[in-house]
Amino acid sequence: MLGFDVVDLGPADHPEPGDSAPAFTRPLVTDEFWEDRSLAALVEEHDGPTVLVFTPMTGSFLAKYVWDELTARDWDERVGQVVGLTASTPYEVTRFLEDNDYPFRFFADPGNEVAESYGIAHDLDGMTGISEPRIAFFAIDAARTVESAWVATDWPEFPDYDHLETDLGLK
Repeated sequence: MLGFDVVDLGPADHPEPGDSAPAFTRPLVTDEFWEDRSLAALVEEHDGPTVLVFTPMTGSFLAKYVWDELTARDWDERVGQVVGLTASTPYEVTRFLEDNDYPFRFFADPGNEVAESYGIAHDLDGMTGISEPRIAFFAIDAARTVESAWVATDWPEFPDYDHLETDLGLK
């Protein structure tokens, strides 16, 4: 069994409910193609909230655990839309989607600038200049207003999904 230490990530300076979600444009990736897309254009596509889910790099056990859980809970059918955001390249995201058959789209942000703008980036231990996002969930309305937010304070930490679903108004 692999062992690991729980790491306190310290406080995050992330958008809270009522705040405007930081704008960005990044490649939006599916298992078939990718194209640059703005968050503003994305949230205008659907009624209901857009849930932006930040996970560490694709291929990590943390990312796989989160996306397996959301798939098992049918979030693709219960929320306006769920979109991932990861510090991986479009090629890595495409491979992740092909290998796991997830029904979600992902923003690729290999430089981790979006997580920086959301105040949820953390440096990877022992890797100078390498960071990734904390696990985080932001429900955003069509005006890019944050309706709900959950951000990890430890590595690894996962939300109480039942509580998170209640916060998001999922049935």
